Amino acid sequence: MSTELSASQLAGLDDSHLVMLPCGHRLQSEAAAAFKLLQADAAQAGFELTIASGYRAFERQLAIWNGKACGERPVHDDAGCPVPMAALPPRDRLYAILRFSAIPGTSRHHWGSDMDVFDAAAVPLDYQLQLSPQEVASGGVFDPLHNWLDERMALGLSRGFYRPYARDRGGVAPERWHLSYAPLALPCESRIDPALLRQCWDGACPGEALLLRDVIELELATILERFVEVERGWCTLNS
Repeated sequence: MSTELSASQLAGLDDSHLVMLPCGHRLQSEAAAAFKLLQADAAQAGFELTIASGYRAFERQLAIWNGKACGERPVHDDAGCPVPMAALPPRDRLYAILRFSAIPGTSRHHWGSDMDVFDAAAVPLDYQLQLSPQEVASGGVFDPLHNWLDERMALGLSRGFYRPYARDRGGVAPERWHLSYAPLALPCESRIDPALLRQCWDGACPGEALLLRDVIELELATILERFVEVERGWCTLNS
């Protein structure tokens, strides 16, 4: 039986709720057991369902965010083209990053219920995984896996995994590769609020400040609505 995550666990500051999988990624134990079953189902259908990214700590998300905010990491648009970040005002830089990357403390990857997946059997061992829209689009290298997952979800046979970012609502870009274990994720969704976020931004990593925070604070209500909340009906448990 799962228990409610603490505020620190919810924000990626405490990983005591996780177990290590043989692949080296971490999830909550209930999600790990369900994923093992989904992997076995996928194997029977000819796919090697593999985790590209599971749990992600606040510190790791902060490094990704700050790297993009300062120009050390590339930011891409929906077509996969580089965004000229240096030429944009702060507010536009903020929303360009948010299209594909969560602000530290808001990522579903903190919870141990969410993961990014791909089909390792569809590519050579030296394939450079991108987790790009092109890879999962119609005709893309991972399209067959995701078509199979779509069918399993529609039939209620996906072992509790669904896509929170299946549709473009003008916030997070559709991420066909992102799966969420709904029984654990649903209780977490409503608990991300300004007070929790400010607390973790103030004290989590005193040696590294959250870049663009002043703009984030001004836009926080909009950010929570567009980029953190997901629509009802993303899984059969809340449809």
